[in-house]
Amino acid sequence: MIRSILSVGGWTLVSRVTGFARDVVMAAVLGAGPVADAFVVAFRLPNHFRAIFGEGAFNTAFVPAYAGLSETGEDGAAKRFATRIFTLMLLTQIVLLAVALPAMPWVVRALAPGFSDDPLRFDLAVSLTRITFPYLLFMTLVTLLSGILNAHRRFAVAAGAPVLLNLSMLAALALAGFFPNAAYAAAWGVSVSGILQFGLVWLACRRADIAPGMGKPSLRDPAMMRFFKVLGPAVIGSAGFQIASFADTIIASFLPTGAVSALYYADRLYQLPFGVIAIAAGTVLLPEMSRRIAKGDVAGAHAAQNRAAGFSLALSAPFTIAFLTLPGLMMTALFQRGAFQAEDAARAASVLAAYGLALPAVVLVRSAVASFYARQDTMTPLIASLASIALNVALKIVLTGPYGVTGLALATAIGQWLNLALLVGLAWRRGWTAPSRGLGITIIGVVVACAALAATAIYGLPIVERSVPALPHFREIVVLGLLGLVGALVYAALLLGTLRAFGLRLRRA
Repeated sequence: MIRSILSVGGWTLVSRVTGFARDVVMAAVLGAGPVADAFVVAFRLPNHFRAIFGEGAFNTAFVPAYAGLSETGEDGAAKRFATRIFTLMLLTQIVLLAVALPAMPWVVRALAPGFSDDPLRFDLAVSLTRITFPYLLFMTLVTLLSGILNAHRRFAVAAGAPVLLNLSMLAALALAGFFPNAAYAAAWGVSVSGILQFGLVWLACRRADIAPGMGKPSLRDPAMMRFFKVLGPAVIGSAGFQIASFADTIIASFLPTGAVSALYYADRLYQLPFGVIAIAAGTVLLPEMSRRIAKGDVAGAHAAQNRAAGFSLALSAPFTIAFLTLPGLMMTALFQRGAFQAEDAARAASVLAAYGLALPAVVLVRSAVASFYARQDTMTPLIASLASIALNVALKIVLTGPYGVTGLALATAIGQWLNLALLVGLAWRRGWTAPSRGLGITIIGVVVACAALAATAIYGLPIVERSVPALPHFREIVVLGLLGLVGALVYAALLLGTLRAFGLRLRRA
């Protein structure tokens, strides 16, 4: 299983690296002003809906059902089920697109009401969102096809597909001179990438002879009925998380120009370990636990969960320390150039530090929630999610006053920790999780290694800065790279040393 996580994580890393290159170009070209704010809203809107109806809700309802039919159902049952769901999702997305495009001014006003007082940002956001919204249709279908591939342990293509988004946007930005402005170029790059990603995963399914066709959805089908029974709470749960994201955008739209962009750029770094590690682990763990539980191997399912949780925590913890100790250096080195000024970097750095507090929780939630989704229980995660979102949104309102845009990220961190505590506690009471000695040792090793890493970052930064001569360009990148290399060696040495001291070795099985 760890090998599969590494495969997914490797491709996701490629996606995040190319995404980082995309964001560096965007920051230099768009900056953090009104044009950038408008594009961020246009980019976020279809992604919010995709997370509600696509990745979040759909995967939790579809993957366990499809995996169960593949393992225990009659021949062809899984493919018939996938065909019916594919047809239904395609029709639903076409109707949604037809309704949303003419109503886009009201949609943007609801998502970013603060833009209404700024005609430039509002009109541009409406135009750009009409261009990007078709991306939702293709990505919803990509999510379904990716779920099919993942259920058959074919992880690479689905994990690599998002690379096309970044390459498409980079190509579009390179041709920005042919568009009214660079934001229009980036928006068209988003939509074109949806078509490219759909084509890639469709061909992968065709070659594996697991591609769904078009068929009449039947609500009398027991598998369909179970799917919708699970999907309903999953949609509400996914919507709950997105409500917090909507709240971020809504509140930030009332803050001074640049707040929306500061959230975006900090979130992009925050999403790097989340996407590479947490999503990779969750992608592999859910079908793995679903198959084992379907066969009655509960102990094996719990062992897989412990391995995924420990592996995810060990890989993500260094990012938490970096975000907390070096946010200013990271934002300056990675984004401060062109239209992205020192003030923009400082604002985004404050947000990044707050996001660092959330990272361990958000990474572990992906492993914890599998206890429920693998058993097709979406109601319990829904309750936990809504409780944490309620606290999250309330704190956003309270904390934005004294802390500005940073308060939004602080509220996110508190909400994520509550969500994790509820999920672990409820799973423990039901016997649906069984933390092992190995997981406990891994946590001890991570804490010891993180303490040394924090000391390295705090006390090593002035030493590295003095050792690097003045350079005409990219001095901060050199400083960050050297400090990162030293920190990685310190962290790895202490983590592996602690694990070996307790007689534990990392396994790649």
